Formats: sequence, structure tokens, C-alpha cells
Amino acid sequence: MKLSHTALVFTSLFALGAPAYAQNNAQQEGVKVGDMSIMRKLAPTGALEGQAATQYAQTMRAAEQKNALGPANHPQVIRLRAIADKLIPHALKWNERARQWKWEVNLIGSKQVNAYCMPGGKIAFYSGILDTLKLTDDEVAMIMGHEIAHALREHGAERAGKAVAANIGVKLVELWAGAKGYDPNLAGGLAGGAAKFGMLAFSRSDETEADIVGLDIAARAGYDPRAGVALWQKMGMLNKSAPPQWLSTHPAGTTRIAEIRNHFPEVMPLYAQAKGVSLSALPPYQTNVNGIAPIVYSAK
Repeated sequence: MKLSHTALVFTSLFALGAPAYAQNNAQQEGVKVGDMSIMRKLAPTGALEGQAATQYAQTMRAAEQKNALGPANHPQVIRLRAIADKLIPHALKWNERARQWKWEVNLIGSKQVNAYCMPGGKIAFYSGILDTLKLTDDEVAMIMGHEIAHALREHGAERAGKAVAANIGVKLVELWAGAKGYDPNLAGGLAGGAAKFGMLAFSRSDETEADIVGLDIAARAGYDPRAGVALWQKMGMLNKSAPPQWLSTHPAGTTRIAEIRNHFPEVMPLYAQAKGVSLSALPPYQTNVNGIAPIVYSAK
């Protein structure tokens, strides 16, 4: 099988025979987020997971047909498996249903700087994100933890539910406008535009929540949360022409960095505990890109 630098796909299935998550003080520490959105109830989660599994399998088959499926002994396969194996046991406490998920990880050969985790634990990394950003293991864990958090917090079902609610709202506005003698198409268009901007804000909120939950998962698994700052500094160097934050489904990089730093007091102790050292003994986080200074955390 022929493999190239950017045309590489590999698959890994993870057994969920991890021991029950330990009930200790660290269990009660870490980040705090609210309950999952009730809007996710408007979309059947099981159906979404089934659709995701089908779509994921189709994507992997298409990649395999291009002779881009990497062998299990490839160094990058081993690397991603090792990181995911450490993260997944610490992810399960966020969603009990995740214990029944059939986790998969694939790296797809593409120049895209992208990664995702579909409902049901179907993870994909694109080789472009590893190669372009020169990711360290800690930075890979930040991305993987973030994407896993989207699935755990059922953001896909939440977005689908919000779309259902928005469509219902637009129809109601059109009916009201028609009854009042106004142009229902114009009223519906205005309502649809307002709903679209509202959905962008909801998506940014989901991204922030995934950043926070992903930090917690990665820190408990022994990956340095300061890598989240380095990651977005790298992204900022790469993506200087990003749209304004208010027009984007993702928060601005500077906003994400500030939010990540705000949660250092919650996650850095978890990381130090996972490494078996005191906070004061942690060395600065060293990235592998010139122009990004070592990142230091000092507990107050």
C-alpha cells in the first residue's frame, strides 16, 4: 500500500474496558459547566449517532478506495491511539452513554487543517492539522479533547434541536404576518436572518464549552493545559484573515486564549496531580514553533 506525507488514513477501534472512574477529591475538582441544553431533546440523539456512524463509515470507505488507509504500525497511528486511550477514560464521566459508544479514530490524508468527533465517538484527524501546525502530543490532546467534548455534550443534537425551533419560529412569524396583512415572505426572511445570527452565537457558546471540558479531560489524562494557549497562538499565525468574531461560529483566537487562561486554576492542579508533581515543580510549556515563548503558570 502506497502512503504519502499528506495522503494517509488510519483507523483504530478502542475497547471500553476502562475501570470505573475513581471517586476521589480530583473527581470533584476541575471545570464546572451547566447542564446540557434542553434543546437537544428536540432531536433524537440515537438517530443522530446512527446517521453519524453511517456517514463516518462512508468517509472511511472513500478514503480506503484511494489507497490511503495507513497500517496499524505506522508511528502516527500509534501516537493517536496512545493519546485517545488516555483521554477516553476521563471523558466518560461527562456522559454515561459514552460507555456504550464504539469509539474510532482515523487520520485522513488531506491538507485541511481540521479535526472532528461525530456523535457516538467517531473521531477524525486530517493530516494537514498535524503537519501544518507541527503539533506536540499535548496540542493533539487539546484538539482531541475539544472534539470529544462536542460529542459528550451532545452539541450536534443541540444544534439540530435549535434549528427545529428556529424553523418553527419562522413559520409562526410568516403566519402572523399574513394574518396582519404584511408580506409573509419578507417577515419570514427577516426572522430567518435573526435566527441565523442567533445560531452563530449558540455555536460560539458550544465551542467555548468544548474548550473548557476538553481542557479538563486532557489535564486529567496528563496533558499540559497550557498547550491550549500555544495551539491557538499557532492557529493565529496561520489564520490571519479570519472573519470577525460576531460573524463566525468560532470565538476569536484571542478570546479562546483568554478563556483557557481563566481556567488554568481549575485544570493545572489536575495536570500536576496526573504527573505526580507539585504545581511549582512544573516546567514552562515549550512549543516547537519559533516566535511562541514558553508558557508559564504561577498559582496564586
